[in-house]
Amino acid sequence: MIYNLDKINEMAEGDQDFVLSVISVFLDEVPEDLEGLEKAINERDYENVYKLAHKIKPNVDLLGMERTRAAALEIETLGKSNASMDEIEEKFPLLKKDVLQVVSELKKDFDV
Repeated sequence: MIYNLDKINEMAEGDQDFVLSVISVFLDEVPEDLEGLEKAINERDYENVYKLAHKIKPNVDLLGMERTRAAALEIETLGKSNASMDEIEEKFPLLKKDVLQVVSELKKDFDV
């Protein structure tokens, strides 16, 4: 398991509906944002690479996905500075793999 709910549970203070709503938002938004990010990378659209990586970052952070957050931050920074698209393309597969794995795990763990 590459996610943990410590941050969410701390914020929720025992409110399971809150935990489920955060997970639902993650499952609704992050795969869509990931798809958009992949499209932006393929189109060499630095502005949208930056925006989408920036949007993904807090969602993976809430789920305690440190390695994934670091990858999103690197992609965000590279996109903002119009840096090497090759570097972005090199870092994206890790982000994608981790997000898809967590989406699958969350669906299984929470029966959604």
